[in-house]
Amino acid sequence: MKKICVYCGSRTPENQVITTAALKIGDFIAEKEWSLVYGGGKVGIMGIIADATLKANGEVIGVIPTHLKRAEVVHLGLTELHETQDMHTRKALMESLSDAFVVLPGGFGTLDEFFEILTWRQLGIHHKPIILLNIDGYFDGLIIYMKRALKEDFLKQDSLNLFRVAESFQECIHMLDNEPELNG
Repeated sequence: MKKICVYCGSRTPENQVITTAALKIGDFIAEKEWSLVYGGGKVGIMGIIADATLKANGEVIGVIPTHLKRAEVVHLGLTELHETQDMHTRKALMESLSDAFVVLPGGFGTLDEFFEILTWRQLGIHHKPIILLNIDGYFDGLIIYMKRALKEDFLKQDSLNLFRVAESFQECIHMLDNEPELNG
């Protein structure tokens, strides 16, 4: 069974397009009989995607550090819940459990997870697919930053090929559906 790690926020955005995409991704993961790996919370986008996957009879694996169990209001209805001692251990466990990564809109924590998993791929620690879901242009500023870093020679062109950008839920699903490492 393939495991898709979704990085996302512990808050619920005003933009319903983002919320709807989270619901649809949860449904899609369950429909494919894959597993969702995520941060273990029951609030915000994290809770929305976990509940959608569970409602569609999918498997959900949460990974949460002890100190965030209260802050993120741990989801107690998961298929599996792993508690870690800190954020570093959480991110390493999420990586080891997962076959691919989808990054939904979120805050600093989501960006931290994206950049760490991206850096690990750049360093050859893993070779798993990474998809940045740029719903409603949410990550446009980040993409502009990356192009500037490329122009200033802080990044190589190859670095921008370590992940893909999906502009919609449908494009993200198409990418996952056609990823050889997930469907081979």
